[in-house]
Amino acid sequence: MSRLPVSRLPVSRLIVVIVAALGLLSVVPAMAQEEQSTAPYAYRQLEDPAKEEKAQSLMETLRCLQCQGQSIADSDAPIAGSMRSLVRERIAAGEDPEAIRSWLIERYGDYVSYAPQLTSLTWPLFAVPAFLILLAVLLLRRRFRRGGEQ
Repeated sequence: MSRLPVSRLPVSRLIVVIVAALGLLSVVPAMAQEEQSTAPYAYRQLEDPAKEEKAQSLMETLRCLQCQGQSIADSDAPIAGSMRSLVRERIAAGEDPEAIRSWLIERYGDYVSYAPQLTSLTWPLFAVPAFLILLAVLLLRRRFRRGGEQ
């Protein structure tokens, strides 16, 4: 049984092969999408509106570890869904939002919070900008004094 060269394939069969290849190529990106979080409260709110409000306000101050610049309340990343669920579960159990924040900072580091705490490791982040502003004021003051003397 001899094979026909590609140039001798019937045009209809070649079209079927091309359409099948394009169909497979369109399915690949859909398969590459990440799955959503399977955590129970990732996409479901708490039944108690007061507790849900506490959870929402806390989630808006926590940074998604995967999405840069998004809070876990706004992110669709699976880890953000898991963190939302964790926050809601702990709020529903009656835990204080600040205790939850402290636990998350302990677990994931200071990066997880949009409101970094002043510690022995983070003080330069607060001191350096203040020092640079003070230095700029002193340099500008000296420059304007010299300009007035001429």
